[in-house]
Amino acid sequence: MSTLEVNEVFVGRPSVLGMKRDVPVYSAIAKSRVEAPSLKLDEINLAGDDQSDRTVHGGVDKAVYVYPATHYAAWAEQGFPVGAGDFGENASVTGADEHDVRVGDIWAWGDALVQVSQPRTPCFKLAMKTGRKDVIPAMIDSGRSGWYLRVLRAGEVPTTGRMTLEERDPVNPTIAEVYVASFTNVAQLDDDRRDAYWSLLDRVLAAPALSRQYRDGLESAKRRREERNAG
Repeated sequence: MSTLEVNEVFVGRPSVLGMKRDVPVYSAIAKSRVEAPSLKLDEINLAGDDQSDRTVHGGVDKAVYVYPATHYAAWAEQGFPVGAGDFGENASVTGADEHDVRVGDIWAWGDALVQVSQPRTPCFKLAMKTGRKDVIPAMIDSGRSGWYLRVLRAGEVPTTGRMTLEERDPVNPTIAEVYVASFTNVAQLDDDRRDAYWSLLDRVLAAPALSRQYRDGLESAKRRREERNAG
């Protein structure tokens, strides 16, 4: 796997997604397909894209959200009324999924250079967008998360065509492995599987390109384990 095919690109600005406790919820999860053959990508966003709250969405480590197009059929089989663009993704791609892509992978996309930084963690806004609260556990259970990119070099990017793998460290965890490290219920594991889990967590935390925000959550879990062992 040395290339990804970009099928469609989507962008959107924050708007009112719905109401929560009589307060409007703003989000840019509702995006529109870009019809132009290319657009600018800077360190934070594609041209025409934005986020309503960059403390939890967007920012330098989550400038572009990529989603495998092969997942849409699986969602449809589970009865979810979703398709391309409905997850708030910026780029719908074929050629790889979470089991193939690794944290730290560097891809050339048009004039830009981008790097895989973390998986997507579903939030209540995805449930509001789809009208299904069970989409959150379904994404966690299936691992159909997609992944975020940080921008190493800004530039003009095509809205269809290829991303080409420029650099990879095979020691780095896959996006699927990061998801396992994030959402496994360790208390339900037997001793052997628990040891394997903590080894996986150490390997995930050793990946230099893992985003700071994502790393903080995993490090907290590791600290709690160490405190329990010390007590």
